[in-house]
Amino acid sequence: MTLTANKMTKSAAVLWLVWGVLHLWVLFEGLNQYLTGGTVAQWNMLIGGSAVPRDSFQMASDAATLFGQGQLILNFTMNVGAAGILGLFVAWMMWKQPNWLAFLLGFVVIGVVDLSFLILLVLSGVIAFSFPVILGPIVWFLAVLASVLGLRRP
Repeated sequence: MTLTANKMTKSAAVLWLVWGVLHLWVLFEGLNQYLTGGTVAQWNMLIGGSAVPRDSFQMASDAATLFGQGQLILNFTMNVGAAGILGLFVAWMMWKQPNWLAFLLGFVVIGVVDLSFLILLVLSGVIAFSFPVILGPIVWFLAVLASVLGLRRP
């Protein structure tokens, strides 16, 4: 591996690390909202896009629906956090011994997580479009690019 490739895979590792930490934050914030604010706070953490503005969202009022929704949102945020752990693992792999398996895990598995979030929740208007919201997909794209550039043979 050339010195340039080594710098590029190290850069990729840092980007995967950043991606992982961002997604672990979602896990902790989702858990915090669940424990301190309940389902209403969980929903307010997520909605606010053009298709689902907070002021017109009809919050459930019965205990069973609120409980079910709260559990689903908690599951979603915990799954995002699990993807964050995978991001940390990919970062470690790219730092210690860069290989195409690490790239494929990041590109395919993390890609499914990030692109489905971007398309199904952000671009659809459920979640408000903002720089902090799209930072994950931006970092994912840069990590993929740096990984490919670092792993390709000269």
